Amino acid sequence: MPYENVLLDMSGGVAHLTLNRPDAANAMNLDLLRELAEALLECDESPDVRAVILTGNGRFFSAGGDLAAFAGDLDRLSFLLKQLTFHLHAAVSRIARMRQPVIAAVNGPAAGAGMALAAACDHVIAADTANFTIAYTAAGLSPDGSSTWALPRRIGPARTRELMLTNRRLSAAEALDWGLANEVAPAADLATRTNALAAQFAAGPTAAYGRVKELLAASATNNIETQMELEARAIADSARTADAREGIDAFLNKRKPAFRGE
Repeated sequence: MPYENVLLDMSGGVAHLTLNRPDAANAMNLDLLRELAEALLECDESPDVRAVILTGNGRFFSAGGDLAAFAGDLDRLSFLLKQLTFHLHAAVSRIARMRQPVIAAVNGPAAGAGMALAAACDHVIAADTANFTIAYTAAGLSPDGSSTWALPRRIGPARTRELMLTNRRLSAAEALDWGLANEVAPAADLATRTNALAAQFAAGPTAAYGRVKELLAASATNNIETQMELEARAIADSARTADAREGIDAFLNKRKPAFRGE
């Protein structure tokens, strides 16, 4: 399906998904969020996609919600925000539930929903020139995009509260120190490092990765016995896959496994 506000390219088992409103700092309007949710669904449904890279076109990862659009429709702003969050939350939910690992390549500032979107991804690689600010209360708004769920699990509740109440801006180095980013790369090397990690994921056991994601999401609310039962069922299901048989055989024969994502 062709998109305008996001760019989607699938090759070599990797889907490259780019927010594509560079003249507006990749701010999120209704069209972008609708296309983002649909493009992620397309990735989820494709048997050929085994890893996803999410990044921004131009200088910004994303400045968050399109405040200019908000200002143009203040009388219907509550309705507009419900429309926007409908699609944003569909996109975040797809990232959480899809079997493929999703890497955020944060190429520049990530603010508001842009920061929330990055935090929702499985692995965050930030350019050393990037920065992060949650920014919602600076506009008199409260957070969305799963940020009140994802950020406490990434950086802890106290630091999340600080960011949301003070709108403190984190540099890439601070984001790494706090656990918001998994890695920091020189801006010139961001694509190379991200592509290398995506290729590693694309060559991995995709079904097992999906079960890892399911188990970690469930662990937030389950007690230990419930979680262990889910673990037992997941590993038993994993054992039925071709990748599990390949992984065990490769280990026993001291060779590198050739996973097919099946």
